[in-house]
Amino acid sequence: MKKVNIYTDGACSGNPGPGGWAAVLIYKGREKQISGFKPETTNNRMELTAVLKALRALKEPCLVTVHTDSAYIQKAFEQGWINRWEQNGWKTTAKKPVENQDLWKDILAVAGEHEVSFIKVKGHSDDKYNNLCDSLAKKAIERV
Repeated sequence: MKKVNIYTDGACSGNPGPGGWAAVLIYKGREKQISGFKPETTNNRMELTAVLKALRALKEPCLVTVHTDSAYIQKAFEQGWINRWEQNGWKTTAKKPVENQDLWKDILAVAGEHEVSFIKVKGHSDDKYNNLCDSLAKKAIERV
Protein backbone atom coordinates (compact mmCIF):
# COMPACT_ATOMS: atom_id res chain seq x y z
CA MET A 1 0.00 0.00 0.00
CA LYS A 2 1.39 3.41 -0.97
CA LYS A 3 2.25 5.78 1.88
CA VAL A 4 1.09 9.34 1.24
CA ASN A 5 1.52 12.42 3.40
CA ILE A 6 -1.11 15.10 2.96
CA TYR A 7 -0.92 18.63 4.32
CA THR A 8 -4.11 20.70 4.32
CA ASP A 9 -5.31 24.17 5.22
CA GLY A 10 -8.29 26.41 4.78
CA ALA A 11 -8.60 30.19 4.87
CA CYS A 12 -11.45 32.63 4.97
CA SER A 13 -11.59 36.38 4.44
CA GLY A 14 -14.20 37.09 7.07
CA ASN A 15 -16.04 34.22 8.68
CA PRO A 16 -18.27 33.74 6.80
CA GLY A 17 -16.85 35.24 3.65
CA PRO A 18 -14.86 34.24 0.59
CA GLY A 19 -12.70 31.22 1.32
CA GLY A 20 -9.91 29.12 -0.08
CA TRP A 21 -8.60 25.65 0.61
CA ALA A 22 -5.36 23.92 -0.30
CA ALA A 23 -3.56 20.63 0.04
CA VAL A 24 -0.14 19.25 -0.76
CA LEU A 25 0.06 15.51 -1.41
CA ILE A 26 3.51 13.96 -1.05
CA TYR A 27 4.44 10.51 -2.33
CA LYS A 28 8.04 9.32 -2.65
CA GLY A 29 9.32 12.89 -2.58
CA ARG A 30 6.96 14.08 -5.33
CA GLU A 31 4.55 16.87 -4.46
CA LYS A 32 1.16 17.65 -5.92
CA GLN A 33 -0.52 20.93 -5.00
CA ILE A 34 -4.28 21.42 -5.24
CA SER A 35 -6.44 24.36 -4.18
CA GLY A 36 -9.81 25.95 -4.71
CA PHE A 37 -12.21 28.74 -3.82
CA LYS A 38 -15.75 29.29 -2.53
CA PRO A 39 -17.35 32.75 -2.71
CA GLU A 40 -19.26 32.46 0.60
CA THR A 41 -18.16 29.99 3.25
CA THR A 42 -16.58 29.53 6.67
CA ASN A 43 -13.07 28.69 7.76
CA ASN A 44 -14.15 25.27 9.11
CA ARG A 45 -15.78 24.41 5.78
CA MET A 46 -12.56 25.29 3.96
CA GLU A 47 -10.48 23.19 6.39
CA LEU A 48 -12.81 20.24 5.81
CA THR A 49 -12.93 20.79 2.05
CA ALA A 50 -9.14 20.66 1.87
CA VAL A 51 -9.13 17.23 3.54
CA LEU A 52 -11.96 15.96 1.34
CA LYS A 53 -10.43 17.16 -1.95
CA ALA A 54 -7.02 15.74 -1.01
CA LEU A 55 -8.44 12.31 -0.18
CA ARG A 56 -10.49 12.35 -3.39
CA ALA A 57 -7.30 13.06 -5.37
CA LEU A 58 -5.88 9.64 -4.43
CA LYS A 59 -6.32 7.14 -7.24
CA GLU A 60 -6.04 3.93 -5.19
CA PRO A 61 -6.22 2.82 -1.55
CA CYS A 62 -3.32 4.32 0.40
CA LEU A 63 -1.85 4.57 3.87
CA VAL A 64 -2.43 8.28 4.48
CA THR A 65 -1.22 10.68 7.13
CA VAL A 66 -3.14 13.96 7.06
CA HIS A 67 -1.30 16.88 8.65
CA THR A 68 -3.71 19.65 9.65
CA ASP A 69 -3.52 22.75 11.80
CA SER A 70 -7.22 22.24 12.64
CA ALA A 71 -7.57 20.73 16.11
CA TYR A 72 -11.29 20.37 15.27
CA ILE A 73 -10.55 17.94 12.43
CA GLN A 74 -7.72 16.10 14.14
CA LYS A 75 -9.69 15.54 17.35
CA ALA A 76 -12.86 14.57 15.48
CA PHE A 77 -11.03 11.58 14.04
CA GLU A 78 -8.31 10.76 16.55
CA GLN A 79 -10.52 11.16 19.65
CA GLY A 80 -13.53 9.45 18.11
CA TRP A 81 -15.87 12.45 18.03
CA ILE A 82 -16.98 11.62 14.50
CA ASN A 83 -17.94 8.06 15.49
CA ARG A 84 -20.06 9.37 18.38
CA TRP A 85 -21.72 11.96 16.13
CA GLU A 86 -22.61 9.25 13.64
CA GLN A 87 -23.92 6.92 16.36
CA ASN A 88 -26.01 9.78 17.82
CA GLY A 89 -27.69 10.61 14.49
CA TRP A 90 -25.24 13.45 13.79
CA LYS A 91 -25.99 15.22 17.05
CA THR A 92 -23.42 16.65 19.43
CA THR A 93 -23.31 15.74 23.12
CA ALA A 94 -25.44 18.88 23.61
CA LYS A 95 -28.05 17.26 21.29
CA LYS A 96 -27.52 19.91 18.60
CA PRO A 97 -26.96 19.03 14.94
CA VAL A 98 -23.30 18.66 14.01
CA GLU A 99 -22.26 21.53 11.76
CA ASN A 100 -20.97 20.75 8.26
CA GLN A 101 -22.45 17.24 8.30
CA ASP A 102 -22.32 17.06 4.53
CA LEU A 103 -18.54 17.43 4.50
CA TRP A 104 -17.96 15.15 7.49
CA LYS A 105 -20.04 12.41 5.85
CA ASP A 106 -18.21 12.80 2.53
CA ILE A 107 -14.83 12.65 4.28
CA LEU A 108 -15.88 9.52 6.16
CA ALA A 109 -16.94 7.84 2.93
CA VAL A 110 -13.71 8.66 1.10
CA ALA A 111 -11.48 7.98 4.11
CA GLY A 112 -13.03 4.51 4.30
CA GLU A 113 -11.19 3.63 1.09
CA HIS A 114 -7.83 4.27 2.80
CA GLU A 115 -6.03 3.84 6.11
CA VAL A 116 -6.02 7.41 7.39
CA SER A 117 -4.52 9.02 10.46
CA PHE A 118 -4.56 12.69 11.40
CA ILE A 119 -1.72 14.68 12.94
CA LYS A 120 -2.13 18.18 14.36
CA VAL A 121 0.58 20.61 13.26
CA LYS A 122 1.06 24.08 14.66
CA GLY A 123 -0.30 26.63 12.20
CA HIS A 124 1.65 29.70 11.14
CA SER A 125 4.92 28.32 12.50
CA ASP A 126 7.94 26.69 10.88
CA ASP A 127 6.17 23.78 9.17
CA LYS A 128 7.12 24.15 5.50
CA TYR A 129 4.10 22.38 4.07
CA ASN A 130 1.55 23.91 6.42
CA ASN A 131 2.88 27.33 5.46
CA LEU A 132 2.70 26.38 1.79
CA CYS A 133 -0.93 25.26 2.17
CA ASP A 134 -1.77 28.47 4.01
CA SER A 135 -0.24 30.51 1.19
CA LEU A 136 -2.04 28.50 -1.52
CA ALA A 137 -5.40 28.81 0.28
CA LYS A 138 -5.00 32.58 0.62
CA LYS A 139 -3.98 32.87 -3.04
CA ALA A 140 -7.12 30.92 -4.01
CA ILE A 141 -9.19 33.66 -2.37
CA GLU A 142 -7.29 36.36 -4.25
CA ARG A 143 -8.00 34.74 -7.64
CA VAL A 144 -11.55 36.05 -7.56
